[in-house]
Amino acid sequence: MAPKIDPEAGCLIPEPGQWPIDPQQDVPIREDRLWIDGCFDFFHHGHAGVMLQSRRFGNELLVGLHNDEDIAKNKGPTVMNLAERVAAVNACRFSTLCVPHAPYVTSIPWISHYGCQYVTHGDDITSDASGEDCYRFVKRAGRMKIVPRTPGISTTDLVSRMLNITKDHFIDSLLDCIEGREDTSGKAGGAEGGRDMETRIKEYAAAPNGLDPFVEVYSYRGEGGPFTSMVKGVPPRPDQRLVYVDGGFDLFSSGHIAFLQTVAELEPNAYVVAGVHDDKVVNEHRGVNYPIMNIFERGLCVVQCAYIHGVVFGAPYTPSKAYLESLPFGRTDAVYHGQTAFMPTASDPYADAKAMGIFKETPKHDFQDVNAAQIVQRIMDRRDEYEARQMKKGIKAVGEEAQHRREVMEREAEQRRQKRMQEATTTA
Repeated sequence: MAPKIDPEAGCLIPEPGQWPIDPQQDVPIREDRLWIDGCFDFFHHGHAGVMLQSRRFGNELLVGLHNDEDIAKNKGPTVMNLAERVAAVNACRFSTLCVPHAPYVTSIPWISHYGCQYVTHGDDITSDASGEDCYRFVKRAGRMKIVPRTPGISTTDLVSRMLNITKDHFIDSLLDCIEGREDTSGKAGGAEGGRDMETRIKEYAAAPNGLDPFVEVYSYRGEGGPFTSMVKGVPPRPDQRLVYVDGGFDLFSSGHIAFLQTVAELEPNAYVVAGVHDDKVVNEHRGVNYPIMNIFERGLCVVQCAYIHGVVFGAPYTPSKAYLESLPFGRTDAVYHGQTAFMPTASDPYADAKAMGIFKETPKHDFQDVNAAQIVQRIMDRRDEYEARQMKKGIKAVGEEAQHRREVMEREAEQRRQKRMQEATTTA
């Protein structure tokens, strides 16, 4: 039997048993079941934002994910592979189901098979390799809903920061930005000033339906300082275990996501709180222009994550006994950390947690070695291809000199990292 082809989009229409993910039989089309598709390359808060707005249209949001080959043909190389991008989509609290290998030009037979009446997308234009609108067929059928694109953040923006080694996106104090004491120009991820940043955090802290309160969010001002409530969500139950994790979560990679998923699987009924380090702390330990995302951008990625119930912005690098006992969520039952040396120091940041008998190390996972530095290296290794993609969008190439400068800075940072690891080993 000859394969069935969509006469409009030109893609294969799978037979039952060949669809990339269940259901294998066609399901009834419903207006409250939405479809959104895209590349969703190294997941950032702009992706979460469009999913949040889309989820508000109905009760289910199916996310079609293009494969690496189709993206390379139509747009250019991906930074993250399909498996990594699937993990990111599945970790978004507003996503109901990820459908990998979705066609690059949105196909009506595909969305109809999965029971979706409407397709959502940001108000920016997405074109295929021939320059035509990828959504032309669903628009013609009257099955398209447009949501505002999250301004000020995109995969292109993040690649530019890596290639140009900029630091003007760094934030000194998130609370100062929100309260108008720090200039937010170029730092607010598209938000119009501090109060808009605060609103964005509240929106991303919503429940899976995109509307009800869910994640509790606090900001921390330093050892002995107060916790400031930023978002009122759902607090832990009196009988619920409280689990604490922390990190820089820069570029919110598959490594971070797999770690958080592992914690959620090890503690299936726990209330998981994530502490996010500020930009100064990350840069002190990693150098160059890390973090590539500032604390607002990184924090939004963590806030939207399905495995998280509470977030602390400005969490200390070393969670002391006093800090862990003063967390506003209640008593800390466990502190988890992965097997990583991405931000090492001569002293053990988890010494107090170990002394309290609550420290636990997660086992290795499939994306164990994926972190911000590795993602940056992927881009530097294929700089010409990524710059060609940037230039299509009118962004000037940075050239070999900038690449050499970044490579030198990365080597110097790695030397400092190795020295700290040696000091830590000697001290131990």
